[in-house]
Amino acid sequence: MEIYLIRHTTPLTEKGQIYGRTDVALGESFQEEAAKILAQLPVHMDAVFSSPSLRCTRLAAAITDHYSEVSGAETRAVDELPFQTDEALYELNFGDWEGKTWDTIDRAASETWMSDFVHLSPPGGETMLEMQHRVSNFWDRLLQQPYKNVCVVTHGGVIRILLARYKSVLLKDSFSIKVGMAEVFKLSVSG
Repeated sequence: MEIYLIRHTTPLTEKGQIYGRTDVALGESFQEEAAKILAQLPVHMDAVFSSPSLRCTRLAAAITDHYSEVSGAETRAVDELPFQTDEALYELNFGDWEGKTWDTIDRAASETWMSDFVHLSPPGGETMLEMQHRVSNFWDRLLQQPYKNVCVVTHGGVIRILLARYKSVLLKDSFSIKVGMAEVFKLSVSG
C-alpha cells in the first residue's frame, strides 16, 4: 500500500499561536499549495482520510474534487468514495492553551510540559502518548484495508508520530522529524 501523508496548507494564524484543535482560517496560499500537493499524487487513488479540522477537510475536498475530474479507464474517481474524516487524525489537544500564543501562557507550565511532553499534558489537553495511541489505532485499521493508494490529510504532530513509528524513532525524539506546511510524505507499507 502506498500511503500519502499530507500536512494541511499554511493557515492564517497569529505568530506563535497554539491551534491544535482550534479551527483556523486557510491562508492566502491555499490554492497554490494545494496545486503543488496534487502534482505529487498518483493518477489513481482508492481513499482519502482527513482530520475533521477545517484546514484539513478543505484540502481533502480539493483532493477528492481533483480525482472526480480525472477520467480514464484505469482511474477510479474518488467521488465514488468521498473522503472520510476520522477524529484519530486530529492534532494534539492543547486544552487551555488553545488559541493563545506561546508567549502569553505560563512560562513555567510550558517549560514543564516541554520537558516531558510524552507523559505530561497541557492543562485540559492530552499527552503525546495519548495522541500516539489514537493515531496508532487509526494506522492499524488502515493497514487492514485492501487499498493500493491512500491519502491521509492531517497535521504535523500526527505525521511526526506516524513517521516516528515507520522509522523506529522514539516518541520523545519525534520533534527531530521536520514536517513542513503542505508537505507530502509517501510511505510504502504492507499490512
